[in-house]
Amino acid sequence: MMYAVVLLVFCIWLALLCPSVQAYENLALNKPAWQSSTFGSYTGADRAVDGQYTELGVWAGQCAVSDWEQRTAEWRVDLGGIKNIHHVFLQYATANRVWDENNVHTRYFLGFSVYISNTTNKEDGVLCFRDTNYTTATIPKPVNITCPYHGRYVIYYNNRTHPPYPEGYSDYAWNVLCEVEVYGCNVYTYGSDCIYCGNCSGGVQCNHVTGTCPNGCDAGIYGDKCDLECGNNTYGVECKELCGNCSNGEPCHHVDGTCPHGCDAGMYGEKCDLECGNNTYGVECKEMCGNCSNGEPCYHVDGTCPNGCEAGMYGDRCDLECGNNTYGVECKEMCGNCSNGEPCYHVDGTCPNGCEAGMYGERCDLECGNNTYGVECKEMCGNCSNGEPCHHVDGTCPNGCDAGMYGDKCDLGNMRKTFSFNIF
Repeated sequence: MMYAVVLLVFCIWLALLCPSVQAYENLALNKPAWQSSTFGSYTGADRAVDGQYTELGVWAGQCAVSDWEQRTAEWRVDLGGIKNIHHVFLQYATANRVWDENNVHTRYFLGFSVYISNTTNKEDGVLCFRDTNYTTATIPKPVNITCPYHGRYVIYYNNRTHPPYPEGYSDYAWNVLCEVEVYGCNVYTYGSDCIYCGNCSGGVQCNHVTGTCPNGCDAGIYGDKCDLECGNNTYGVECKELCGNCSNGEPCHHVDGTCPHGCDAGMYGEKCDLECGNNTYGVECKEMCGNCSNGEPCYHVDGTCPNGCEAGMYGDRCDLECGNNTYGVECKEMCGNCSNGEPCYHVDGTCPNGCEAGMYGERCDLECGNNTYGVECKEMCGNCSNGEPCHHVDGTCPNGCDAGMYGDKCDLGNMRKTFSFNIF
């Protein structure tokens, strides 16, 4: 029980540690097959890839058999696509007898060749193996041929076209293939364990032995085997590009530099590498800047103004108007005396509805003069004592009236009755 648990844990650990490893498989099993000639309806080319070879007699229905008295015999299997081939297993017919120099089938097997090709033409491919040394006494059963190549078609070929033939050879080419198994991995693998290739540039096949990529890696990937994603805030080809400012300091996508959850405040664009403009700031550049001095843009991240505010504005972002009867740069100026106690305009201190009685000027900060008083200084002072000016607000005379005048504003004169007598 303990052994089984340990074995299970080991298997799980191995699967997690090496998820890109696969075992060799028979790539030829039940794949489409063809041969240059066929002896009978039950000896077609597909019999050599049906997985059955318990009965090795020529006429037992488990072997592909070419026609008799042919000078060439060719058989091939279509693997369905370019595969990473490791070795080829060939089981020849034995008539269920001892496989030695006395077995009649050995002589038909001698001199055979195996090709790996991407087309149905063997000449377009590579010669994986050609028998030049076997004899009827030494040819093995079955034959395992190492073929570390990539290809779609595995082609078995034999010929009797150039007599005389070596001793023991048959006069005709006659293949009786009971099973052909092609072991390897799907394309884009390497090594004896069929490890999947990394992301080679252009999707090319990595080196089938070492796994290295001949032309570098796809964008976002690095390493000798192109199996590592860009890190350290980099992306793109050879990880040479720097990520922008992704939200919360997250890494950008290792391939194209895009940010999965948007940008940090003050940045925009698919790669978050552009600063907010057009007087905006903050997350997604949705906030509008205040009124920075001289029309300068605010800081794209938090909206602060680098050199202070325009006249009439205050606050870190210059988005607040002067209050408390102040105006101007840094709200340091005090408003004049606006009508009805209204605040002045926060920028230049002007009064929107005129001045209080007794005051004039754009900012209502000047007292009436020239012997005037009241609203808009339209009223004329009376006759104050010694020619003094009246009070600029209500027109009263601070030190009384000139001789002959009376009233709060010294604008009333003495009235005396004059009587005349006629003396006769």
